[in-house]
Amino acid sequence: MRTYREVFRVPEFTPLFLVSATQVAASTASGLALGTLVYAATGSPLLSALSMFGPSLAQVAGALALLSAADRLPPRAALSGLSALFALGTAALALPGLPVAAVLAIVFGLGAAAALGGAVRYGLLTEILPKDGYLLGRSVLNMSGGTMQIGGYAAGGLLVTALSARGTLLTAAALYVLAGATARFGLSGRPARAGGRPSVAETWRVNARLWSSAPRRRVYYALWVPNGLIVGCESLFVPYAPRHAGLLFAVGSLGMLMGDLLTGRLLPPHRRERLAAPLRLLLAVPYLVFALHPPLPLALAAVALASIGFSATLALQQRLMALTPDEMSGQALGLHSSGMLTMQGVSAALAGALAQPTSPAVAMAALAVVSVAVTLALAPGLRGDPAAARPSAVAPSEEAVRE
Repeated sequence: MRTYREVFRVPEFTPLFLVSATQVAASTASGLALGTLVYAATGSPLLSALSMFGPSLAQVAGALALLSAADRLPPRAALSGLSALFALGTAALALPGLPVAAVLAIVFGLGAAAALGGAVRYGLLTEILPKDGYLLGRSVLNMSGGTMQIGGYAAGGLLVTALSARGTLLTAAALYVLAGATARFGLSGRPARAGGRPSVAETWRVNARLWSSAPRRRVYYALWVPNGLIVGCESLFVPYAPRHAGLLFAVGSLGMLMGDLLTGRLLPPHRRERLAAPLRLLLAVPYLVFALHPPLPLALAAVALASIGFSATLALQQRLMALTPDEMSGQALGLHSSGMLTMQGVSAALAGALAQPTSPAVAMAALAVVSVAVTLALAPGLRGDPAAARPSAVAPSEEAVRE
């Protein structure tokens, strides 16, 4: 597959695309509304960041307990059921007088479930599309996510003004219901990819096998850490510019959209691989300008430029799939997604903690410095052909022992 048109010709791709886009719109609008609600109630950058990015931090619980279900549950039933759960949880967050502790508890619970949702969705993508279409399909989903984030933050800002933060949360809950209906009636009833019953023990066993490979570990580090630190910077947009946070999020999403178009569609594979490390540097370097407390136009330009660098994850995902047996693809992608989002949550908490005694601008610049350092440290181990790093002579079932 070489074009987006070919991807959309695959019958089940469109419903999966719509499910993903609707869920992103719902999570974006609800996150902005919740962050605004909590910041207005507490005045705390840390609590505001945790309310918006707490689901990301909670992904580690889902990664440790739930991911075996990604390959062992029928995808359609899993996606529609999870959408219903997100709808109920988001509606509960709109209850008047809900204590901040209860808000965070619900947010963290939904975050743990979201780890399974990402694994199911991207595992299903590997079944719907042929192997040579995965990266292009993932690029489409990423771009739709960026577009929905742009629209979600813009619409979320308007809805918060017009309907209030609680009204925006109820609107997001309705979007989750729509996503669940799309999954139920738009996707076919495929069987589970792997046999056996999902369990915590099975999740740990496969995670250990995935983690036992040094080449895969390096890819996971590169997927999680530089990316997560920059999302920590984004978590401070509300306290940095309360009146313009939606605009900062929107231009960041626009940059992500441009990067996915460039990397997923326009760059040939050999250049995509070569540009992975420079793109991860681009992700962080523009945020260094925040140390100077830039005016809003310069801050918007820096965020948009930096967000192009998020597209480095496409090349890294392709490398991860080249290093992973097919029967573990759902859990491998789920571990990538949940680990990345967990690191984003950790970074959001770290950013909020740093901003408390300093300022949001200083904390953003500090996290950008660390992201640059990590990218430079990981670059040497990510060179070369990933197929050569995979121990093809070893039976997949014994890979964990040998690596």
